Amino acid sequence: MVFAGPNGAGKTNLLEAASLLVPGRGLRGARFAELARQGGAGGWAVAARFDNGLEIGTGAVENAPDRRAFLLNGVKPRAQSEVAEQFAAVWLTPQMDRLFTDTASGRRKFLDRLVVALEPHHAREIAAFESASAQRNRLLAEPPYDAAWAAALEDSMARHAVAASATRAALIARLNATINAGAADPFPRVVLGLSCQIAQRLEQAPALDVEDWLRAALAASRAADAVAKSSSQGPQKADLLITDAQAGRAAAFSSTGQQKAMLIGIVLGHAAMIAAARGEPPLLLLDEPLVHLDAERRNALFVALGKADLPAWLTGTDMEVFVGLDAARYEVKEGEVLAGDKSHFPANPKY
Repeated sequence: MVFAGPNGAGKTNLLEAASLLVPGRGLRGARFAELARQGGAGGWAVAARFDNGLEIGTGAVENAPDRRAFLLNGVKPRAQSEVAEQFAAVWLTPQMDRLFTDTASGRRKFLDRLVVALEPHHAREIAAFESASAQRNRLLAEPPYDAAWAAALEDSMARHAVAASATRAALIARLNATINAGAADPFPRVVLGLSCQIAQRLEQAPALDVEDWLRAALAASRAADAVAKSSSQGPQKADLLITDAQAGRAAAFSSTGQQKAMLIGIVLGHAAMIAAARGEPPLLLLDEPLVHLDAERRNALFVALGKADLPAWLTGTDMEVFVGLDAARYEVKEGEVLAGDKSHFPANPKY
């Protein structure tokens, strides 16, 4: 489906609402307290019913503005990962265009979103590591500290760090294979890599041995970490590497249009992975995807979407730029979604 309308009409809000049906902070990465309508009564909620009977609802928690709750088929799930196992969504936003020149933190967040869409437990590993790391930072900041308690926290950090790093590396290997098999064609193929000392050691040694190494490294760095007020080792030091496969150069040195094309290729490849692994395609949310794309690349995207057979929502300011895409079209005006001109509708829309 295509949603077109002027800036500020609410197109991105619509896609963000759909993105909130999966765990995480959604398409914009906003704090949950920021999602309520400005000037409204407060609170927010999103609900969806799918053709297969699945129902997902999520919304604000009363008296806890930075939290949200889920309902899965009318029942509160034991863990948010249960929701992620039932429904997946992947997205592309204009803000992601900066991925190649962004900080390592931005690329890690992008990578972890890709991982969680296929391995929901990964979010728990990252959260558990961060919790143990934060506790260790507070402990080291107030000497004399209990060395046994520090060792226990470092044991937890090591276990979760190795698990998270292994899952990241496995996702990258699978995504590289999927893209190399042509899932992202006709967009430029990329080679993804992981700059991570833990992942590098996992290539040479069993996970238990890497955990032992990391525990020892953390124990040896307590004095330095106390001064820095952060852990010197862990998955928070990793970086996602992206290389243009044909040119053999880092994506950061490519043009803006080439970077956008590579990013679309990554997202399409990831969506193909999810469809192959689950037997059901994810919902593809593309916010202003045609920005920085020339006519050839725009047509390439339309062809790729047709071949992939994915449910996709696309936004743009002008309906005319979507000519050639077999999709239903809707106009968005002042927060309302209206049926577009009937001439825009194909006989049998794919999306």
